Amino acid sequence: MVATRARLQPTALIRQMSHKMMRTLLTWLTVAFLGIALTKGGVVHDRALKTCTLRPLGHGKDDTDQVEAAIARCGHFGTTVFGPGQYNITRKMTWDLVSSRVDMYGYLNFKPDPEYWLNANNTYRVIFIQDQASWFVITGHDFIVDAHASGGINGNGQTWWSFYGNRSRSDGDGRPVSLTLSNVTSGVIKDFRIEAQPFWCNAVADSQDVVYDGMYCNATNQDPLYAGQNVVPNTDGINTYRSNRVSLLRFDITCGDDCLAIKGNSTNIIAKDITCRGGNGIAFGSLGQYVDLPDIVDNVVMEDIKMLRLDPQVQPNMVSGVYLKTWTGSVHGSPPTGGGGGGGFVSNVVAKHVSLDRVTVPIHVYQTNGGQSGDQPSKLQFSNLTFSDWTGTSLRNTIVDIECSAAVPCPNIRFHDIDVAPPNGTAPSYKCINVASEYGLPACNATGTL
Repeated sequence: MVATRARLQPTALIRQMSHKMMRTLLTWLTVAFLGIALTKGGVVHDRALKTCTLRPLGHGKDDTDQVEAAIARCGHFGTTVFGPGQYNITRKMTWDLVSSRVDMYGYLNFKPDPEYWLNANNTYRVIFIQDQASWFVITGHDFIVDAHASGGINGNGQTWWSFYGNRSRSDGDGRPVSLTLSNVTSGVIKDFRIEAQPFWCNAVADSQDVVYDGMYCNATNQDPLYAGQNVVPNTDGINTYRSNRVSLLRFDITCGDDCLAIKGNSTNIIAKDITCRGGNGIAFGSLGQYVDLPDIVDNVVMEDIKMLRLDPQVQPNMVSGVYLKTWTGSVHGSPPTGGGGGGGFVSNVVAKHVSLDRVTVPIHVYQTNGGQSGDQPSKLQFSNLTFSDWTGTSLRNTIVDIECSAAVPCPNIRFHDIDVAPPNGTAPSYKCINVASEYGLPACNATGTL
């Protein structure tokens, strides 16, 4: 356990951190040591005696009652242990965890019934942005949920993907997030597996001092009817929203959308050792969707990132390494499906040590999401973006495509050691539009305008 926690302090990262980031790291270490103390009964001696142990009731039987009863008894100042197997969950569920530990050696198996879950009464709406639904919410403080790389959630996503094969999808339509952390302070999710998420795999909202240390999500279509299609859209690895000091460590994400999505008012985020298999890459946004709610994203460090293209019969997309997007400055409709006109800023972002496998557009910034001809330019500004040590291959010769808003041009865009190969026989191309100042990539025209 102690050796595993040491991963939170890589020497190279510490050397480059500001004092502010060092304080953030110390906070995370406090959370980690709290977890060690809880496992040894070190906070209050008799807490170690308050243990609830579960075993699955068996095929076709409902485990929801016994799971809720165990968390109610041991979720505060106790330990809950799930033995191996599948625990059938048939209704929405919240765990309120306080100074406690959950060890999961089995899976919460959410019943494969899209029409039941799409009834708004059967899910929670604790994620404000785009009115997203959740079937499982964890809240509370000072807890660890450790799935030991052998437990987690079975989302039965194939039922959903085939159900929606010939149906339209939209934000806020009721498809549930598999695991939602809401109003959490000092929480750890460790070595957790989510199989076949029907929608977003994870979301963290309105939380602080959260550590994800080992997360596996796998949205892989098995229905031959949809071979060669992206029938698993919106299966993001995680969305962060209104959260501060969040650590995303050791993620392995197979999906048809954003591997990571950093949404509005996400600050002091570290992402390290991330593998993205298929999908759209790592996203910042979309931002600026709510005209009266500024989106602020500040101080994000991402390193040791791999983008891997899959067999196109399984997942045809591997779009970007990192892309950043906003709505335009005009308003079209209202959220969750429409909107725009929102302000704010994104600043102090570092993306380094990135390896690409045949992505479509390696580095992309655009501010026209949901836009129409004649729209006002976005009021949300990108600044202080650094892209360092990028290698691999691109399917197109445009390696960098940065198109900032004319209303708020992008200052201080920096590049170091960008060595991404375009297709054979083509020369790399770099585009910088409405970029106020750029360093390290002379071929990128920083004076162009839309």
